[in-house]
Amino acid sequence: SVVSTQSTGQTFQHYFKRINLSAMSATYKTSESKREEFRKYLEKEGVLDNLTKILVCLYEEPEKPINALDFVKHHLSGGAVESSDVETLRLELQELRTKHESVVAENEALKEKLKEYEAPTEEKEAES
Repeated sequence: SVVSTQSTGQTFQHYFKRINLSAMSATYKTSESKREEFRKYLEKEGVLDNLTKILVCLYEEPEKPINALDFVKHHLSGGAVESSDVETLRLELQELRTKHESVVAENEALKEKLKEYEAPTEEKEAES
């Protein structure tokens, strides 16, 4: 009786394992095909290449950044070269604005000074 119960229990366990494995296999194949489809999509859109390039940059970085995720985000958003170019252009723009304001102020001062010299000349011509 004990042997028969064990044998029956083992048979049921074996049967349920086969059903479970069969269901898992079908689920695995479905999820595997979805993964493969998604991988092909990422490859087609260039995502895998860009991520690979960024990770290679991180790998080749002589001084590893404190926060690797920030490094990846930074490079995904346009890369270090573009960011430094943008920052350089912003600084140049600020310098040019300051210089422009200075030139405009100097121009206004020179106009006022010119008016001082023109006024006496006009008075002399009116007297003549």
